[in-house]
Amino acid sequence: MAKKGVILLNLGSPDSTDVEDVRTYLDQFLSDERVLDLNPIVRKLLLKLVILPRRPKESAEAYSKVWTDEGSPLIVTSVKQQKLVQENTDVPVYLAMRYGNPSTPDIVAEMKRDGIDDLLIIPLYPQYAMSSYETAVVELMEQLREQGMAEINTVLVQPFYKDPEYIDALWESIRPSYEGSGAHLMMSFHGIPQRHVKVTDPSHAHCLTTKDCCTTPHPAHGTCYSHQCYATAYALMAKGGLHHDDVTISFQSRLLKDPWLKPYTDFEIERLAKEGVKKLKVICPAFITDCLETLEEIAMEGKEQFLENGGEDFELIPCLNTHPAWINWLNNKIERWEP
Repeated sequence: MAKKGVILLNLGSPDSTDVEDVRTYLDQFLSDERVLDLNPIVRKLLLKLVILPRRPKESAEAYSKVWTDEGSPLIVTSVKQQKLVQENTDVPVYLAMRYGNPSTPDIVAEMKRDGIDDLLIIPLYPQYAMSSYETAVVELMEQLREQGMAEINTVLVQPFYKDPEYIDALWESIRPSYEGSGAHLMMSFHGIPQRHVKVTDPSHAHCLTTKDCCTTPHPAHGTCYSHQCYATAYALMAKGGLHHDDVTISFQSRLLKDPWLKPYTDFEIERLAKEGVKKLKVICPAFITDCLETLEEIAMEGKEQFLENGGEDFELIPCLNTHPAWINWLNNKIERWEP
């Protein structure tokens, strides 16, 4: 009889705010060809000569602003998610990070020791991107093969960016803070380089090439991060009865000087404040779990920018984290997978 297991996949975090730990993490993260998709020699030189000599210290300072007594917010909350899901199922639930710890290789080794031969894979990314969903899944599959588990049965949960039950859970987590507040709502998605969108377009002739590419039906949407972000936003707006004038959709976390998906969150925060928006609430629907990008980049830097430019009231609405509706969503996936 097959022994079942479930694995939750997320991005990861440094082991501490120590500069050397952050350097190790950034080296692993930015060495990934699906993240920094440059010529391997150029990527290595850029890392060793430009990014790693100075970026770790800056990032360590940023991480120190959000670090908790228990550790990294992303890891701490992810472990809580894992435990809550485990409380509602007899199937072993594992948690692995693409970078850092608990590492994917270590967790695959643990599953092998436990005799898992039927695996449900749940990447904790609502939208598909080669630098998040794809790289986490590829790393898992490579580790299964390298550790002699290539023959096990696997079921992969696809990006759930417009799954009605996910949208319901997302709205339930947002509604108490937003409904009746009179605030403008910003949906800030994690940004990716425009070239990533073009690379993941199997036709190489639709995404960011044709007019209204994100809203014109096309097979490329199955792997188009931009389309899936807008689909999440529009589904959430429909669920909450939100008017387009009351919502701004944007993209955050640019790196280097290449063109990334627009509009940029920091530009939009400044624009809204200067145009007279006094109350702004921000959600980050590309993230399931609050992390550096939400807690420092938005809740701290974004708030400061908004207030400096004339805004008066700024709030980051937390990610799904351990919201009961989200935990139920995960457990429902497991229940429907079980025979």
